[in-house]
Amino acid sequence: MNPVKYIFSYSEPQKHLIDIEFIAENINGDETTIQLPAWRPGRYELGNFAKNVKQFFPQDKKGNPLTFHKATKDCWKINTKNVSTLHIKYNYYAVELNAGSSFLDDKQLYVNPVNCCVYIPERMNEACEVELKIPNNYIVATSLKPDTPPIPIAIGTSPQESTFMRKTLPFGERWRGVASNYHELADSPFIASPTIQHNLFVMDGVEFNLWFQGECKPNWSKLINDFFIFINEQFVTMKGVTPTNEYHFLFHILPYRFYHGVEHLSSTVIALGPSYEVMRGDSFLELLSISSHELFHAWNIKAIRPAEMHPYDYTKENYSRLGFVCEGVTTYYGDFFLYRSGIYSDFEVNRALSKHLQNHFDNFGRYNLSVADSSFDSWLDGYTEIVPHRKTSIYSEGCLIAFMTDLMIRKYSNNERSLDDVMLHLYNEFAKKEKGYTEVDYKTTVEQMTGHSFDEFFRNYVYKANSYENALIECIEYVGFQLHTSFSKKYHERHYGIKVSETTPATKVIAIYPNSVAEKAGIQLNDEIISINGYQIKNNLTEWSKYLGQPAFANASEDKSEVTLIVNNTGKTRIITFTPSSEDYYKTYFIQKTSTPTEAQKKNFNAWSKRKF
Repeated sequence: MNPVKYIFSYSEPQKHLIDIEFIAENINGDETTIQLPAWRPGRYELGNFAKNVKQFFPQDKKGNPLTFHKATKDCWKINTKNVSTLHIKYNYYAVELNAGSSFLDDKQLYVNPVNCCVYIPERMNEACEVELKIPNNYIVATSLKPDTPPIPIAIGTSPQESTFMRKTLPFGERWRGVASNYHELADSPFIASPTIQHNLFVMDGVEFNLWFQGECKPNWSKLINDFFIFINEQFVTMKGVTPTNEYHFLFHILPYRFYHGVEHLSSTVIALGPSYEVMRGDSFLELLSISSHELFHAWNIKAIRPAEMHPYDYTKENYSRLGFVCEGVTTYYGDFFLYRSGIYSDFEVNRALSKHLQNHFDNFGRYNLSVADSSFDSWLDGYTEIVPHRKTSIYSEGCLIAFMTDLMIRKYSNNERSLDDVMLHLYNEFAKKEKGYTEVDYKTTVEQMTGHSFDEFFRNYVYKANSYENALIECIEYVGFQLHTSFSKKYHERHYGIKVSETTPATKVIAIYPNSVAEKAGIQLNDEIISINGYQIKNNLTEWSKYLGQPAFANASEDKSEVTLIVNNTGKTRIITFTPSSEDYYKTYFIQKTSTPTEAQKKNFNAWSKRKF
């Protein structure tokens, strides 16, 4: 039987319309159902990709049009009586460029097949063939296997550089790749471009490919060195290599600030920017962090998968309360691998953990919805805050739950077991046996590592809306960490009770402390602050609020004079007046090592981090 075939082409890239053809032989029913995914794995909300489909034309192999009707928003019923071959032509509007989208312009064809590839539900396990009609100077970056061997080309001018190889695919107007089934196709994004940059290295028999699309000057030696280090740490942790023997990092480097990654079994797409920063300083550390995070997803979610998503059902929500494992554990390990392998300094790992602490304590949704229930509700309101303080984050709260779980396992097992062992057990006993795990399976595995009940911990912090402060203090003490708090350095956060965005031309309110003077005075989310006490605000509320609140002279008390804000929201201007509070609202939270560790804490820290205290 010939594979189901997908042909991608385009004629006017400036219109962002990808021409797609779907060809399936051996049609034997009077009616054939055609489905397009409603969501993509890695983003637990409906994407409704069918909204981008234009000019849907089904026909037989002779080009005769076939009648059809829509059954749902993304499902078509086609009359295929006496039809042996179904050939569908349609357009997909690809104008959004991020790690999970599809995009077309005159410089690249970028496709996440899960966005735009239709399928016949009962034939999802059949092989798929992809054909790209692209200019003859285009290179294709993907984990899909080409139907002809790739051409290895040495690059670099020095002997050291020339040992690194880049793999281009055979030039020509048509490139063909194959997938074993629809699930693999949906999980295999590709970028076709004449400007993509490439390098690779092999580690323990696994080929790792680094692809960079967009304005970028890759520092290949540093990239390969640091990737080698953190990947080795992941191999050591999981006691073996990645689930597949080839892996591709597909980077979109953008000219503006951006940060987004999406996981796949044999690849990841990562979108970062701006171009001039990604190879230096903290931006380079962000590149390493998100790369470590997405690679670990090859184990945790792509292989180790909740039972509710095994297999994926692309037609509807796949509800699960295990987001605190899928994303939380991965978020924890993404940075922890960098620290444990020696890439991160003490300062950098503390900063990474403290970011999630800050997110937790700034989010009053922790008192309204547990992290498990917030995972379930991601399908309801996605990843943006619609109702203030309604839910928590499977990333930040999930990371803290994973951090505490790891330390508790170590404590109860006298450092003989850790969260590493939990993930390894789930991989061996569930992923390798091609079955999903449940909430009970996860908790039971944690308890098996220690012989200790985790009922109270899961009841109070996984399944209950609660602050993690007391549990965190107790857990981190085991490795000699302390939780510190200080007042926010921004006067308007500390004494008004508002956080604002100052990265855009407008200064907008993005968070309000419950029952603060600003909230009681009538400040609302998304209020644009026009002026304070008659002085125009242009991304300088921090400076003006500090100035107005500071003492008039040395040793004087803070000025608590009344403040008048002019704000605008939905085209209406309002005047807000209040007196800054002497109460401290938003605070800063961070962890640090104790200055007086015990010998036990030093030992525990070494077992946890593979470093001396």
